[in-house]
Amino acid sequence: MTPLLGTVDQLGYVVTDLRAAMRHWTENLGVGPFFSFAEAAIPNIYYLGERTPVRIGVALAYSGDLQIELIQQLNPEAPSAYADFLQQRGEGLHHLGHFVEEGEAAYDAHVRRFADAGVTPYHNGDSGGPGTRFAYFPTEAHGGTVAEVIETALYRDFFATIRDAARDWDGRDPVRPVDGL
Repeated sequence: MTPLLGTVDQLGYVVTDLRAAMRHWTENLGVGPFFSFAEAAIPNIYYLGERTPVRIGVALAYSGDLQIELIQQLNPEAPSAYADFLQQRGEGLHHLGHFVEEGEAAYDAHVRRFADAGVTPYHNGDSGGPGTRFAYFPTEAHGGTVAEVIETALYRDFFATIRDAARDWDGRDPVRPVDGL
């Protein structure tokens, strides 16, 4: 039986302080370096079917081949999966992410697998261009996490850069600011 989500490529954590979270992961867990976006450019975000003005800061690192994503909502009053998670559970593991690198048709097919299982996205969007879509599916009834499908063809090389930096990381420059996502 093929798992509905597929391989887990990412653990996504919702945090209230991105800098403090990166410091925890680098200093206490030895994970890094983090590539940090003070504000990720994600212009098209929908929550429960409605466009939302949510703004987020994001930091990415790798532990082996597993991507660690830290997300801080910058405008907590905006409706989103992140705001709901913080209100209901506090900081912590929000989602398990699966990367779909094979292009738009593969991403659509993966989302359709969830729909065929009776699960539709409740928070989704894109970064403003082809190959940048994501969708969160409400699977948190058991274990407290949701599933995310992430279209990554456009980000393949960038993610490889982050993964390579983690493999050779000597503890210096634990946070590396990045402009634009």
